[in-house]
Amino acid sequence: LMKLSFSRMLLFLLGYILCFRDIAKLNNCFVDAAKVIKTIHGDSYECVDIYKQRAFDHRTMRNHLLQHKMHWISSLKNSKQKPKSDKKFGFLWENGVGCPINTVPIQKITNDKLLRLNLHFDKYKPKGSWNFTNNQNSINKIQHHFAVARTKKGERKNYNGASMVVSVNDPEVKYPQFSSARMHVQMGDDFIQVGWTINPSLYPDFKPRSFVYTKAGKNQCYNSMCSSGIILVRRDIPLGVIRGPPTVRGAKPSAYDTYRILKDKANDRWWLEFGGINIGFWPSKIFQQSFANDIEWGGEAYTASLPGPQMGNGYFPLLDPNYDAHICNITTVDENYKIDGMVKNIETFSDNNHGYKVYEDLDSGLPVGHIIYFGGPGIILKKDKKIM
Repeated sequence: LMKLSFSRMLLFLLGYILCFRDIAKLNNCFVDAAKVIKTIHGDSYECVDIYKQRAFDHRTMRNHLLQHKMHWISSLKNSKQKPKSDKKFGFLWENGVGCPINTVPIQKITNDKLLRLNLHFDKYKPKGSWNFTNNQNSINKIQHHFAVARTKKGERKNYNGASMVVSVNDPEVKYPQFSSARMHVQMGDDFIQVGWTINPSLYPDFKPRSFVYTKAGKNQCYNSMCSSGIILVRRDIPLGVIRGPPTVRGAKPSAYDTYRILKDKANDRWWLEFGGINIGFWPSKIFQQSFANDIEWGGEAYTASLPGPQMGNGYFPLLDPNYDAHICNITTVDENYKIDGMVKNIETFSDNNHGYKVYEDLDSGLPVGHIIYFGGPGIILKKDKKIM
């Protein structure tokens, strides 16, 4: 009887282990991966069947056939911002190519990383600045900080797109803080963020890396980690790749990234362009509404306790692109798909000028359009007055 009980106990334990292994595989959201490849920086990505991305679990995407290219809108055909679909990014990979055809690169997610992201996750989530004021009474307002330029809420405009060119910088960040330079597109209570971030809870180091964040209804996540995440269509352009080298303060800016979010009228999708390439999309149906009502550009920082992390390049702006973190060539696309390269209907907002500042220049005289300067050393404690 003892032998039989012991055997049953072993079988039960084995079943538990196998079950836990399957749950871990599900949490990692990598199903039937073709193979693992590495970037030139040594980051591992799993090549996932394009139809087995987590976003295809969303009810609006079941039994959906994928269209890999955006239907180019006639009113934008003469725009200089037309995407370059034939450009290749094999140079990002050790194999010189990227993933096999019909698969996309998704960064491997460990259970430890998921645990770090879920720890204090409600407070940790990226946010927009509109619900924040200079009143520092709430915990959320102490933990999240902004130095942004944003469209004015009272004008009630609708948008089908926006874009930016952002300098790549390397602010000092400590775990579990993050500091980002991003474009934020608000759609009712939902939103999309794109840009670069230094986020040691999300990524394995303290380097600026590209990111996407999506909030759609009750679901929200980074990159492609949930059913509301972006659907990738390129086999050679990964999210989470190291950006740079970061610009050195006082020198000519060495690295810029270009982002654009644009709604495809014909197929009712929001497309993301990175470096002039369509790399993925979101079905419009997953969001609360089919248009954006607010846009913002600039820095966002999170800290669990004071002092806060640096933002931008860690210095207050001097209104000089050679010395400041900045975003330029900002545009919006209105409800009639007309591009506005001036974007006059914006205001600047910083929730704490002791740590972060922002300025905008509509007529800088530089060939970069409307420019936004942002950044700062972080929230300074009284005993740290020397850091100014």
